[in-house]
Amino acid sequence: MRVLLSVTDKTGVADFARGLHSLGAELISTGGTARLLRDAGIPVREVSDVTGFPEMLDGRVKTMHPKITGAILAMRGKPDHMAALSEHSITPIDMVVVNLYQFEKIAARADASTEDLIENIDIGGPTMIRSAAKNWQDVAIVTSASDYQPILDELRQFGALSRETKWCLACDAFRVTADYDRAISARLAQIGRETEPLPPVLDIRLPRRMSLRYGENPHQQAALYSTGAAGIAGCEHLHGKELSYNNLVDLDACWQLVNEFSAPAAAIIKHTNPAGCGENESLAEAYRQALACDPVSAFGGVIGLNREVDEETAGEIAKLFVEAIAAPSFSAAALAILKAKKNLRLVKVIPAIDPLVVKSISGGFLAQTADLPGFDRASCVVKTCRKPTEQEWKALEFAWKVVKHVKSNAIVYARAGQTVAVGAGQMSRVDSVNIAAIKAHLPLDGSVVGSDAFFPFPDGLEKAVEHGATAFIQPGGSVNDGDVIAAADRLGVAMVFTGVRHFRH
Repeated sequence: MRVLLSVTDKTGVADFARGLHSLGAELISTGGTARLLRDAGIPVREVSDVTGFPEMLDGRVKTMHPKITGAILAMRGKPDHMAALSEHSITPIDMVVVNLYQFEKIAARADASTEDLIENIDIGGPTMIRSAAKNWQDVAIVTSASDYQPILDELRQFGALSRETKWCLACDAFRVTADYDRAISARLAQIGRETEPLPPVLDIRLPRRMSLRYGENPHQQAALYSTGAAGIAGCEHLHGKELSYNNLVDLDACWQLVNEFSAPAAAIIKHTNPAGCGENESLAEAYRQALACDPVSAFGGVIGLNREVDEETAGEIAKLFVEAIAAPSFSAAALAILKAKKNLRLVKVIPAIDPLVVKSISGGFLAQTADLPGFDRASCVVKTCRKPTEQEWKALEFAWKVVKHVKSNAIVYARAGQTVAVGAGQMSRVDSVNIAAIKAHLPLDGSVVGSDAFFPFPDGLEKAVEHGATAFIQPGGSVNDGDVIAAADRLGVAMVFTGVRHFRH
């Protein structure tokens, strides 16, 4: 058996090569890999000794030579292929062990120049990988260190690799080169297009990170796909039952909401909508405020917290049946309390902002930039005769941050640091106003109202005032803005326009 090894990531390669040598394999290698093997006392031939040519052009040319590519591509069952090898004194290569220049690592650097990117595009590596994978019946292609030990085990047990093993290795190899080319294409496409927020081609290729029991419903199959270690998709599952499809969707909703706030905040989510949200200097008090909004709907919900969960907060949460909790960390005391609930899912999350939000529709995908704008009092315009009081301003800011995360048509009654009632996902805005009031567990008198889009008619505002609202925040932009403002002035309430809409579908 003749094996060519040329790896950028040298993890485990010396032990693998030693195992191959003990099985009688002749080892061939390039520069740094060859030095590593020699230093480990493993016999190895340089590729340049095989080809008769030294590495050239600052290492750009090493393995692209007929005595390498021919040795890999020759089909053993074709007499003319083998005759050609014999004519040119080429000995077949039976296994290729290659991993590629770490382009993505370089591309992730903020200071990476175009020259850095270009010089870290591997040419010989993908050529060898594709050549070996194409000739998979005769050549085993190894692209992952995780395959080293299983391959040695199979060789020691059977003396050769099975067709099934070589086929699986080849499939993995083509995935590696496809991913590599996509990474290069995507990164280089950004150069000169820094002002374009949407890519000319939407390339979605992610490894399956987790198989899920089912999707939104038991008759649907589902899985989680992700490459990162941040956000809900990259969360660390610390405790509890496996995460479900619906858990992940709800956890993402609450995590995005609590990260709107700089002070300690808690959000309770049910079916992607907030059942309550609170902000306070104390995380435990923020949670209590969130729970007070709708303690009935909170049962069986998911909770997001933007601070480390402490013992007091954990003790409060433990009083309620909760499906899952997302937080940046948990204290040891909090974990001790929450892990007593064996089914409660606990996830540790690193914040992440995705540049694109992608949604599937039949036949394709929709992509948009993230809805990042938050509250900016300086850009708000007071449209009514009465200006909001300072306390109302604080409540309006809170309501505006929450309503952004409620399914449209969305209405949020709030006080400073606390949701009072939430009306979500109705076909008319006045229905959202009324449903929020019907569901309210807290007094609405003196609350403010946040609306994710404009009031098309005065009726929604008038109903909210009947329920006790004293100030409103909305984007504005309706042809009937004048009538709505006139109604607000007639009723003596304050109204602020933000100029920004927050539809959520």
